[in-house]
Amino acid sequence: MHKNSLHNKKYDFDLLIKNHDALKPYVFVNDYQTQTIDFSNPDAVKALNTALLFTHYNVKFWEFPDENLCPPIPSRADYMHHLADLLRRSQLETDIKVLDVGVGASCIYPLLGNAIYNWSFVGTDIDEKSLQIAQKIIDKNNLGNSIELRHQKDYQHILKGILKPSDKFTASVCNPPFFKSQADALEATKTKLKGLGKENDKVVRNFSGTPKELCYAGGEKAFLHNYLYESSQYPKQCFWFTSLVSNVSHVRSMEASLKKLGATEFQVLDMIQGNKVSRVVAWSFLTKAEQNDWIKN
Repeated sequence: MHKNSLHNKKYDFDLLIKNHDALKPYVFVNDYQTQTIDFSNPDAVKALNTALLFTHYNVKFWEFPDENLCPPIPSRADYMHHLADLLRRSQLETDIKVLDVGVGASCIYPLLGNAIYNWSFVGTDIDEKSLQIAQKIIDKNNLGNSIELRHQKDYQHILKGILKPSDKFTASVCNPPFFKSQADALEATKTKLKGLGKENDKVVRNFSGTPKELCYAGGEKAFLHNYLYESSQYPKQCFWFTSLVSNVSHVRSMEASLKKLGATEFQVLDMIQGNKVSRVVAWSFLTKAEQNDWIKN
């Protein structure tokens, strides 16, 4: 975990239950005499992550349908911390405005980015129902002045139809859909359950997720390259474009594509969470002179 993470130690389940009593039925003591939950159970996972938000990030309301993706709070907060490091190195520390591509029903990046760093956000999504749910979360937490939502009406586009000529974002964030189809998502879930010793159980994703959240024609690689191309069409409206990249093999093709598209900066931010290694890829189209002007203004 990032050095600034609030999740570098074992979960304090007593404290978490105190702040979210719905977690209590899912907590048990394992063979090692340690409190834990069944991480293959989506209800337990959702209760844990809700408790983490309530306990550590001053979130008072976080409700969305069980079929929607439940984001793991520690890793999502890590993205915010690594992005903050990138912005700090770029001398960008005030009036931060972030574009969240695919905000989802949980609205998680705006909630965390605002709670930790007081950033403002514009969140976009293809799914109107998810936006309605996210708006309720925003309203219930009195964050209407800090978080705005926009509907992407065209499934083929990511930034086109969203960005206004007057928009100027310090950074973008994105958690792209990983799978080409629901069948691919199902196979990945089977593999994960086998790793948890639950291969004979009913196949249920422990973090849930709707097809619109999980799948994209061509999978993660296709989504990312569409994102790269569209970012090149708005090169001066965002200082740092960024995205989580699940498959490390996609990084090299992203770098090659961005060179052809005229990117001036390309960075890979490694994130280590326990035994899991993930990464954020960041790129910019601004020249050094344009970066300096941005910082001064």
